[in-house]
Amino acid sequence: MSETIHNRMAMLRAERGISRRALAEALGVHYQTVGYLERGEYSPSLHLALRIADYFEVPVEVIFSIHPFPRLGDSERSA
Repeated sequence: MSETIHNRMAMLRAERGISRRALAEALGVHYQTVGYLERGEYSPSLHLALRIADYFEVPVEVIFSIHPFPRLGDSERSA
């Protein structure tokens, strides 16, 4: 059973033009922690996950999932 937490942090950060360092400063973590999170090398605590969701102003499940997110354009085409 995999313990991987999948996330969309890099996508959200890129869409908003936010650097890893700026996001890390806003969250009060080291910028390398943001990289580890984005690559799935580190799973955030619940508290950190909620702070990240609050920062991006989206529900936590928009950013984090126990299942891989579908690739953009795969079966999620808007009508």
